[in-house]
Amino acid sequence: MMNCMWRVSGASALAVFLFLSFTAQSQEIIPLYPAAVPNSKPADVQESGAESGVLKGITKPTLEYYKPAPGKASGAAVIVIAGGGYGVVVYKGEGISTAKALAEQGVAAFVLKYRLPSDAIMADKKIGPLQDAQQAIKRVRENATQWGIDANKIGIMGFSAGGHLAATAATHFEKAYIDNTPNTSLRPDFQILVYPVISMRDSLTHGGSRDNLLGKTPSRQDIDLFSNELQVRANTPPTYLTHAADDKLVDVDNSIAYFEQLRRQKVPVEMHIYPKGDHGFIFRHPGWMEPLFAWMKVNSWIKNE
Repeated sequence: MMNCMWRVSGASALAVFLFLSFTAQSQEIIPLYPAAVPNSKPADVQESGAESGVLKGITKPTLEYYKPAPGKASGAAVIVIAGGGYGVVVYKGEGISTAKALAEQGVAAFVLKYRLPSDAIMADKKIGPLQDAQQAIKRVRENATQWGIDANKIGIMGFSAGGHLAATAATHFEKAYIDNTPNTSLRPDFQILVYPVISMRDSLTHGGSRDNLLGKTPSRQDIDLFSNELQVRANTPPTYLTHAADDKLVDVDNSIAYFEQLRRQKVPVEMHIYPKGDHGFIFRHPGWMEPLFAWMKVNSWIKNE
């Protein structure tokens, strides 16, 4: 489904959004790795940005858990990955605010604080963020019973470059980039991508994200490997895409190219393209999650009331 109508919500919708965004509370901050962080090397790098909610210098990745509202728990869980061009993580604005809104709808939400690609802290910066995304899926799935989660209803959600990371996890799950001795499934059960960077190809990519992830002179092999529209297969998870047509930072053709490949592979996909909103439209249009929640209800990831 492609919905090209922008529904602007008024003051009442803003009030509802603000209520949802600030009622759910974080229950727990969980270290992502029980022991050593893989693909890391000693470095004098300090995390910063806690006061502003825009983080960098992350060396100890975590999951911040937001428990579903009482009586609304659906069994579904979503790992939320904020964007920031692979240079920062917009942790508060895209991560925590979204997690609170999901929790109010009965979804267990886990905000991923992931390592940004950096030669200073990683042996191979290209795979560092993907390792953290895979570990997040593994950790949530293996602890599903403890958190009251259905192990077959674990999705991943990403914004901008975080959308690239989410889409990478959703298309590269057959190869484990982490220790996975129990052979836990690393495949998200669904993916939600919001103004995502999808491609690393010159014609589509966001240059800053590509430079940060792959370097200034990436090989053709790496460009193709991390161009997720080229990695779609029939077993790619069901997908929800949303983007603004006037996005001047990440071209909407990223979402359209991904949609086309998903459709050709007969992967269930729904896309909402809005004529206006530009990049980061979630901060200006509080009603943006309404069609997402409708999609989740249709697919039984949240309850119909």
